[in-house]
Amino acid sequence: MDRLKAILAEKLPEKAVDYCYDLWLAYPFELTLRKKRISKLGDYRYDARDRTHQVTVNSDLNTYQFLITYVHEVAHRVARSAKGRIKPHGVEWKQKFRDLMLPLLRSDIFPDDILRVLARHMKNPKASVAGDPKLARILLKYDVGASDQLTLMDISIGDEFSFRKRQFRKLETKRTRAVCLDLQNGKRYSIPQMAEVFALTPELS
Repeated sequence: MDRLKAILAEKLPEKAVDYCYDLWLAYPFELTLRKKRISKLGDYRYDARDRTHQVTVNSDLNTYQFLITYVHEVAHRVARSAKGRIKPHGVEWKQKFRDLMLPLLRSDIFPDDILRVLARHMKNPKASVAGDPKLARILLKYDVGASDQLTLMDISIGDEFSFRKRQFRKLETKRTRAVCLDLQNGKRYSIPQMAEVFALTPELS
């Protein structure tokens, strides 16, 4: 078993390992694991100078999130080879992503709760899982220590919370993000609904 397959065996559901390895055999690329990144779960890069392809995936993802992210990025690789320069998450990418994910939509790979939501998501996949709050929320359940995690989606309008060592009040929701007031500087910020936060307990008077 080579290094790539060893990584896949550690990070993916067992029944998905061979399929994902075969994708690499068919469309070679360099796979790199990254530390947790707030802004993205993975990415794809094409270097025109030496015509190489690189896929990165965050190393902290649970197995199901890792699998979806891996295939998401490989779909960029496949679409790039088939169509050349295209819109990052346009029609061509959506079709390739659907094609590559279809063989994986099975009960021996994904738990039933993920599978139901994921199947709907794949009818019109978003640029990121965060763009589909229902899917993001289900996937979050399978993170280590998930029972203790609270997201901005769990915070009610008007309630206060802590995020990145700053304190906010949730003002309104706009699809996948929420408008929040920074309690220190009085400015408003747009924060992803799936951001992990800590609820602030009101002081008793």
